[in-house]
Amino acid sequence: MAPTQAKQVFIQGVTASGRTFRPSDWAERLAGVMSPFRPGGASSPGSHLSYSPWCVPNTINGIKCVVVHTDLREAEPMAWDFVMHFARDNQLQVVEGCLLPDRPA
Repeated sequence: MAPTQAKQVFIQGVTASGRTFRPSDWAERLAGVMSPFRPGGASSPGSHLSYSPWCVPNTINGIKCVVVHTDLREAEPMAWDFVMHFARDNQLQVVEGCLLPDRPA
């Protein structure tokens, strides 16, 4: 993937053929595997209890996805490669972009 100005990459739970990726908890599993890769490293207190801010499961417009922050690429290139290869190997759709903050109510 070429360098970009986008700060996040969205790995969507939809394959190139348009099928929903299974198992249904794939996003949580992938983010769980990536939880040690975070600012400050895995030794941060409580880091084993939360997702990394660089790799977070989410549901957007009813589609499961994992939002991967590009800071992961600079901090942990092998972890970045793992996530991107996971997406490629499973033919998942990958979109670059950024999350916008929620509008105030």
